[in-house]
Amino acid sequence: MLKGNLVGLRARHEDDIPVLRAELYDDVVNGSRAETRPWRPITPGTDDPRLVVDDDEQGRVPFSVVELEGGTLVGTATLWGIDTHSRAAHIGLGLLPASRGRGYGTDVVAVLCHYGFVVRGLHRLQIETLADNTAMLRSAERNGFVREGVLRSSAWVLGEFLDEVLLGLLAEEWSPAPGRR
Repeated sequence: MLKGNLVGLRARHEDDIPVLRAELYDDVVNGSRAETRPWRPITPGTDDPRLVVDDDEQGRVPFSVVELEGGTLVGTATLWGIDTHSRAAHIGLGLLPASRGRGYGTDVVAVLCHYGFVVRGLHRLQIETLADNTAMLRSAERNGFVREGVLRSSAWVLGEFLDEVLLGLLAEEWSPAPGRR
């Protein structure tokens, strides 16, 4: 497990999937804002490609996020779009509604930076988020990410086009938190 100050990132467990599906992906508004594809229901009992881990896939590393104190599941985190040639990847995360506003997002981004830069040897990490997602913007900027641009009207979300913000962080700009494990 990778450990931050508040959360740990561990492998996805089978019993995480129903919780993540019910609290993150079955919610039409949350699911529509989190995905680049249109929301659609997934039949119970089928493999949900957003949650089931394919250990052979090299371009995506999904984690379940748990509280360090008690081990309670609080969300999901992913390093995706991993480009081993350019040594770059994207960061994504989703916190369960009851776990938002506790500083977990900032800690998850910090742990994903450690994983990307230290464990994987990447040079660049990138985040794309809706321009009104102040929690993600704050979590990224607290970890040193720089706003690199706005993708105007680039996301179709629930009947309207929304802007996305592009943020980036290079390995030489990153300041690891003391005691990161």
